[in-house]
Formats: sequence, structure tokens, C-alpha cells
Amino acid sequence: QVRLVESGGGLVQPGGSLRLSCAASGIIFSLYHMGWYRQAPGKQRELVALITISGNTNYADSVKGRFTISRDNAKSTVYLQMNSLKPEDTAAYYCKAQRGVDNYWGQGTQVTVSS
Repeated sequence: QVRLVESGGGLVQPGGSLRLSCAASGIIFSLYHMGWYRQAPGKQRELVALITISGNTNYADSVKGRFTISRDNAKSTVYLQMNSLKPEDTAAYYCKAQRGVDNYWGQGTQVTVSS
């Protein structure tokens, strides 16, 4: 059974930081590209950051220079370090494991940026 479990969300003030984690089980983690997505109320889910099996990364323009995605294959975990958070970063954040046609999603973790 494949499970992706996100953690690390919460309430933070503008300018603050959070680190999200996504622990995977039931897959050979190192064979999967990993991504972080977010969905704000009333909006479509969007890609935030992606890290490939070779460690290449890609970011949405809105988070470049503020967010960093990383992975630890030994721990089957992908991280999203979020700095200089803005109110518009408020959303539910989801991790996704992708390999060819195989796609798995986590249940999400809420990030709220507010003073």
C-alpha cells in the first residue's frame, strides 16, 4: 500500500518560514520524481516545486528564490523549505510521487500565512 504523509504545516506570520515534509512508503522512493503542489480555496491545484530522481529541481515563478525542495532517498522523504512566506502562499500543500503513469498523492497539510 502506497502512503504519502505530509507534515509541517501551520500558521505563520508574513515573512516567516516553514519546512514541510512528506514521508513515503510502499514505493521505491528513489525511482520517483517528487513534487509539491498547493491548492487555495476556489483555485486550481498548482505545481510549486519538483525534484527529479536525479536531483534536478524546478519551481513556480511565484516561489523562486523563497522555496527550496530537497529529497532524502535514505529516508524516503521529500522536503519543502519555505522562507519569506506571503499571505498568498496560504493553501493546502500536497506532495506527489510520479513515475510514468503511476501517480500518488498525499492527504495534504494546511499552510496559513497571516498576521
